[in-house]
Amino acid sequence: MQAIWTIILLCVSNVFMTFAWYGQLKLPEIVPAAKDWPLVVIILMSWGVALLEYFFMIPANRIGSNINGGPFNLMQLKVIQEVLSLTIFTVIVSLVFKNQPIQWNHIAAFGCLVLAVFFVFLK
Repeated sequence: MQAIWTIILLCVSNVFMTFAWYGQLKLPEIVPAAKDWPLVVIILMSWGVALLEYFFMIPANRIGSNINGGPFNLMQLKVIQEVLSLTIFTVIVSLVFKNQPIQWNHIAAFGCLVLAVFFVFLK
C-alpha cells in the first residue's frame, strides 16, 4: 500500500507543480487582465500553487522512502517522480496547450525515461 500511496501522492503533487510552472502561461487567456499584471504577482500566485504541491510531495517521499520503512530507495523515488512528472506534463500540455504538438523525439525521450525506471529497479 505504501507504494500505491506514494505514486498517488506524487501524481497529485505533479499536477499542482505543472500548473504552478506552466499554468501561468495560459492565465491571460482565462483572465485577460493578467497579461498586464507585474511578474512578481504571477510569481507569488505560482508559489501559492507550488505550496499545494509540497503538501503532497513531502508525504509521498516520507511514505515511499525506505529510510522511513517505505518500499523505495532515494534513487527509485526520484526516477519515479521524474517519469510521473513528464507523463503528467505531457497530458496537461496535450489537453490545455493544444498548439504544442507531441513529436516522435518526445516519445523517444519518454521511452528512455521508462528504461531509466527499469534500470533503477534492476537488482
